[in-house]
Amino acid sequence: MGAGIKGIGMYVPENTVTNKDLEKIMDTSDEWIRTRTGIEERRIALDEQDTSFLAFRAAKEAMEDADISPDQIGLILVATVTPDQPFPTVSCMLQEQLGANGAAAMDVSAACSGFMYAMATAKQFVDMGTYDYVLVVGVEKLSKIIDWNDRNTAVLFGDGAGAVIIGKTEEGKGLLAFDLGSDGTGGKYLYQTPEDTIFMNGREVFKFAVRQMGDSCVKVTEKAGWSKEDVDFLIPHQANIRIMEAARQRLDLPEERMSKTVHKYGNTSAASIPISLYEEVKNGKIKKDDKVVLVGFGGGLTWGAVALTWEK
Repeated sequence: MGAGIKGIGMYVPENTVTNKDLEKIMDTSDEWIRTRTGIEERRIALDEQDTSFLAFRAAKEAMEDADISPDQIGLILVATVTPDQPFPTVSCMLQEQLGANGAAAMDVSAACSGFMYAMATAKQFVDMGTYDYVLVVGVEKLSKIIDWNDRNTAVLFGDGAGAVIIGKTEEGKGLLAFDLGSDGTGGKYLYQTPEDTIFMNGREVFKFAVRQMGDSCVKVTEKAGWSKEDVDFLIPHQANIRIMEAARQRLDLPEERMSKTVHKYGNTSAASIPISLYEEVKNGKIKKDDKVVLVGFGGGLTWGAVALTWEK
């Protein structure tokens, strides 16, 4: 048996902040943001909507989509760098909210790569037969660590959550290959400051991301036994349209076979890839048995890619 995605869900706050809105509070412009990042707007959670709230809404939909009950979940993995508080973890809070009383729970911290790390972890537990179903959530409330006076970072990020249920599937189907890695020497280029705000050296992160996203795409397709021509769809981390385009070009994919949600949601870190996957499945661009590559990079510096066949 293998392990694959049995259900999917997402949630983003209703509160939309456009580039025009940001023009009113900082020295920036809609044109400047769009041309450099591809972002037009982002969702910002209300004060009372913390990370666990976003995670719960996405997780509930994923469970409904997979048609499973809370007592069937063996493990909850939450990828986030913006928990409600240091502990208890978001995963433990989610376990209580869902009523998944028999589930183990832990958070995974790998920044924007966290969802791929969590999926790789989930697959091992399902492959070994330890758990029948693992709930994986990528969720961030980045708005609470944004420095709204720093126009170089404040325009980039948004809040949201995406979730999947990982369960047993046929051998040779589902999650087929991973490429995970890190380079701690680059940690100084992207980190949370002692003042609890985001610092980013945009030039260095851009260079790293363009190189590593492309390399990971190629490596994970090779590990899955695919050629570039086999890939039906690419879901890159929605951080910057220019970085995303570089990854697409490494796989020689036409534009219509790459997900683009960055214009609507901005960079939602660990939530970025599951949100994009959800949207492309729901709009019919990803269909049953399609070969899909997910790829991302993040603080650490970290990276992760997944090759999978779509189940539903």
